[in-house]
Amino acid sequence: MKAKTTVHLINYHFVFCPRYRRKIFNNESLDLRFKELVKETCSEYGLEVVSMETDKDHVHLFINASPFLSPSDIMAKVKGKTSKIPREEFPDIKHLPSLWTRSYSVSTAGNVSSETIKRYVENQRKR
Repeated sequence: MKAKTTVHLINYHFVFCPRYRRKIFNNESLDLRFKELVKETCSEYGLEVVSMETDKDHVHLFINASPFLSPSDIMAKVKGKTSKIPREEFPDIKHLPSLWTRSYSVSTAGNVSSETIKRYVENQRKR
């Protein structure tokens, strides 16, 4: 991806769960609404959803991000919007104070392995 002053390839794989591991994604309309809200949120902040899937009680989200947002910023934005709006729209989860746990897992991924980058850096002087 490109921004005004940078060229970047930063991919994050996030995994996060609803509070108490509730099986909220068994509700198909909530599942669809959640995915719609994630895409809207990512679009707002210049993030690209590479892949996204839900299971009964957790989410896998693979995002291409800019270097201007940290993983914690991304999670705050995604979890914030996807917690508030569904709780307003779906009566069966309305009573929850928050939809998501505070925790999440994040890992980075790219098109080039660490070993390839290491070789590239080590060979810079030999050119």
